[in-house]
Amino acid sequence: MFDAIVIGGSFAGLSATMYLARSRRRVLLIDAGKPRNRFTEASHGFLGQDGKAPATIRATGRAELAAYDNVAFLDGEALDARSIADGFAIAMADGREERARRLVLATGVTDILPEIDGLAERWGRSVLHCPFCHGYEYRDRPLGVLATGPMSSHQGELIPDWGPTTYFTQGEFEPTPEELARFAARGVTVERSPVVALLGTAPMLEAVRLADGRTVELAALFTGPRLELTSPIAERLGCDLLDGLQGPVIEVDAQQQTTVAGVFAAGDAATQMHSALLASSAGMMAGVCAYRSLVF
Repeated sequence: MFDAIVIGGSFAGLSATMYLARSRRRVLLIDAGKPRNRFTEASHGFLGQDGKAPATIRATGRAELAAYDNVAFLDGEALDARSIADGFAIAMADGREERARRLVLATGVTDILPEIDGLAERWGRSVLHCPFCHGYEYRDRPLGVLATGPMSSHQGELIPDWGPTTYFTQGEFEPTPEELARFAARGVTVERSPVVALLGTAPMLEAVRLADGRTVELAALFTGPRLELTSPIAERLGCDLLDGLQGPVIEVDAQQQTTVAGVFAAGDAATQMHSALLASSAGMMAGVCAYRSLVF
């Protein structure tokens, strides 16, 4: 039996594993190999890693972990988990079972994208969710915000700092009079005819076609997709979930402890604020506090 199993091999899971390893605990890292950021070309805003491909950062982290003789790796999908007398049992897709005294869930979220022709193949490249992560690379070029909910107006107010902005209501998410006044002050153009297609050679974007036949030139389109938890394991174990602005979030306290004793969670599945740096930081906290729970 391992002291801890970490499920998820991206930034949060790697950081949790590192701190458990440095605490001299036997830890197993399970990685399905499908991180949320696999669609993007470069990660930005992560000090010391700015501009590097997420796959490169993950590979470097895994190589560093391989130097610890108390770390084991398992490439595959964890399908289920159950509580046992002295910890947790994890059921793998290949039929094997792994056990540990503590569990760290760094299982991430899945983006449920708007169903618009040409959008999915541009996700992470010219269709984006975070201006802090990717806006600088599209600075001073025509940008758009595709509304998907009431919070989209917040994006609409931010994006003009990176470039001239058009806000697409999609005929559903009309800004309030107060939001329209702030848009006007920020120079945002409001377009009420829905976007029906993205144009240009993917993964780059040249323009969008509207339902009324017009086209609007754009270099990048920002949107906030609906989110789903990638793994059902938190729910299977009985962890409480919160209703986030974009979808469910695993409830954790300041130590990344879920509502189930011995189960910790970190990364995008356990917060509404998403970035590589925040995921890594939360993973560190989850690893340290999982270790402390073994001691105390």
